Amino acid sequence: MKPLMDVPALEARLAAGQRTVLLDVRWVLGDPHGRDHYLAGHLPGAVFVDLASELSDPAVPDRGRHPLPSAGQFQESARRWGIRKGDVVVAYDDSANMAAARVWWMLRDAGLDEVYLLDGGLGAWRAAGLPVEGGPVRPAPGDVELGTGHMPVADAGAAAAWPRHGLLLDARAGERYRGDVEPVDPRAGHIPGALSAPTTGNVDDGGRFLSRAKLRRRFESLGVSAGRPVAVYCGSGVTAAHEVAALELAGIPAALYPGSFSEWSNRPELPVATGPEPGAMAAGTRDRGGPVGNSAGGGGTVAL
Repeated sequence: MKPLMDVPALEARLAAGQRTVLLDVRWVLGDPHGRDHYLAGHLPGAVFVDLASELSDPAVPDRGRHPLPSAGQFQESARRWGIRKGDVVVAYDDSANMAAARVWWMLRDAGLDEVYLLDGGLGAWRAAGLPVEGGPVRPAPGDVELGTGHMPVADAGAAAAWPRHGLLLDARAGERYRGDVEPVDPRAGHIPGALSAPTTGNVDDGGRFLSRAKLRRRFESLGVSAGRPVAVYCGSGVTAAHEVAALELAGIPAALYPGSFSEWSNRPELPVATGPEPGAMAAGTRDRGGPVGNSAGGGGTVAL
């Protein structure tokens, strides 16, 4: 299923009165004021989604910095956002959908088919001259029933073995992949055998996803081919969902490693590679690096 809805399509739905649940997932690493940004201006009728408390359990070393919540907890949140059975859901943020992709993936994994990312997010809506509103939105509770297991996933064991039979992509910034810096996790580098594929390479300068053809060329240049399974990780399983969406747009199914490098690097028995090559030398324990620079592929968004 196509993971995107563009601004004209969303505007037409809303103008026609077609029921659409809008989710605002304003969250960026290092900026704790997502809700304040939402209150200052959001799409009319959009509900704020708190990534830290509604899309994640508290951080624990053996599960990573943003562990997935239980299916029951997530269903409670989805009903609080007003989602009913059969609803069309559109999620967005103000950072090229790097955060919104988390709720897109979770809802898809929970069994919802009609869930989309607003291509270009809040910036594209504003660029079209469409109105925003301030203040909170408190919808009537929904009745949606959510499950789990509808999207492919990988755990640490699968991620370790993946490069032997498939393609493992690291969606973080290039300097974090290489191990030049590591601002948040206990060891720097990448899972041995993984290839660097920063999420910033999935979008244009306006934060819109590249075309299907361009994305397909991008991933084929990394080694994607028919019959070769693909898995993706990032720092804590957030922006890896963005890469899963980009791969789906390109017609390529991919598994997500939810614990990602924040889980992997907290397990000292697991090897870490450094440098620009997938199988660079294994590193034991390494201190955290310094400040994060711009990601490979352009832009300054950090994969989380």
